[in-house]
Amino acid sequence: MVKGPGLYSDIGKKARDLLYRDYQTDHKFTVTTYTSTGVAITSSGTSKGEFFLADVNTQLKNKNITADIKVDTTSNVFTTITIDEPAPGLKTIFSFIAPDQRSGKVELQYAHEFAGISTSIGLTASPIVNFSGVAGNNIVSLGTDLSFDTATRNIIKCNAGLSYSTSDLIASLTLNNKGDTLSGSYYHIVSPLTSTAVGAELAHSFSSNENTLTIGTQHALDPLTTVKARINNYGRASALIQHAWHPKSVVTITGEVDTRAIEKSAKVGLALALKP
Repeated sequence: MVKGPGLYSDIGKKARDLLYRDYQTDHKFTVTTYTSTGVAITSSGTSKGEFFLADVNTQLKNKNITADIKVDTTSNVFTTITIDEPAPGLKTIFSFIAPDQRSGKVELQYAHEFAGISTSIGLTASPIVNFSGVAGNNIVSLGTDLSFDTATRNIIKCNAGLSYSTSDLIASLTLNNKGDTLSGSYYHIVSPLTSTAVGAELAHSFSSNENTLTIGTQHALDPLTTVKARINNYGRASALIQHAWHPKSVVTITGEVDTRAIEKSAKVGLALALKP
């Protein structure tokens, strides 16, 4: 694997994962099984209030080619074919959703020691073209993320980001929504032995003049159990505990409370993932 600045989506990813990943107030159940030929079949169901969503995903691998086919409850078929390393540092991704004839897309990703590039184009007569690029190294990197609609000849997305990393600290600054939202994030490893880390994200919207601050932390109670907590400036506090009773089977319990309306019931989410 090439060591370098990564892709644009990697800017601020550690802080986002700490603050938002695995938090959910729904109830989700996932089961993965493997056939004798190595095909992975994953069935999942999610309860969202009065609604229940389900899907079945099949993953097939042959050398450096991976095919993912997912069918959901609305009869949509999501297909993704990934070719890893057809050339050094290159990855090709082809995806489409049936029956949506305009959903086809081809994406190329290239990782280099001093750059990371991702570009995609829709398979339509007037496609949307996406380009993101990062230049730098594994310490300092600068990147941009653009989308151009060939039908209207307008730039529909224009973002920029800067990242600074050391062995135990990652700081990033991004300008999103065509310059309307300025965000800064911070991720710091306090203790590698216990996976203890703290993180924060501050976002300012110039159009609404609003600020959103979220801070959080995580800590491993033991090699199989992790706890996380976060709170934002609007008074929403969340916590979760995640336990792996099997190397690939995990149960996650999440709780969320509005500290400014403590009389309201707390939201509780449960996620169960089972893998052999």
